[in-house]
Amino acid sequence: MTGARLCGGCADDIVAAPPGARPRCPRCALRLPATASICPACLGAPRAYGRTIAAFDYAPPADALIRMLKTQLRLSMAPVLARLLADAVVREGGLPQGVLLAPVPASRASLRARGMNPASEIARGLALHLDAPLLRQALRRQRETPRQTGLSRRARRQVAASLFVASPLVRGRHVALVDDVMTTGSTVQAAALALKAAGATGVTVLVAARTPS
Repeated sequence: MTGARLCGGCADDIVAAPPGARPRCPRCALRLPATASICPACLGAPRAYGRTIAAFDYAPPADALIRMLKTQLRLSMAPVLARLLADAVVREGGLPQGVLLAPVPASRASLRARGMNPASEIARGLALHLDAPLLRQALRRQRETPRQTGLSRRARRQVAASLFVASPLVRGRHVALVDDVMTTGSTVQAAALALKAAGATGVTVLVAARTPS
């Protein structure tokens, strides 16, 4: 698989936690408040996914890699992000045996604008690094949604409700749900609910970047 490459030093700088950063919540990958083992949001609301692995925080300088893929349409960034995410998966102890990778589907508007789905491009490289099967059509959107940039957390949750339907091929499988950026978690929650409804035994979320708050 061809694409841009990062030297070891640059890769280390990108995935390094900011000075003084707290560990991540194992469920949603947010930075934890002092002394907490699970973030208050996850304690207060059930998640359809069991854990989240993020390669880095969506903050400078690493966020530039996401923008290059999504905004500048530099597809060479997808293998870079896939490698960083694969390394994070290994650091976090790997995935269950027999896991199935599934990208979060893009909206039709995004596909028309970009001509590609960033999550799917990252998942393609991730499948190679992890030697795991990729089911591109594991999920499909039941309806289209407005752009979520700038929406509040509550508005995002309302938009995401009943957004996806999952393929019966996920029945009896643990699914690793792949996305580029996780913000409020409403999209991956909706996707995980659909996967569980279709018979998936469990869902792990894999994201290149996690917004800090």
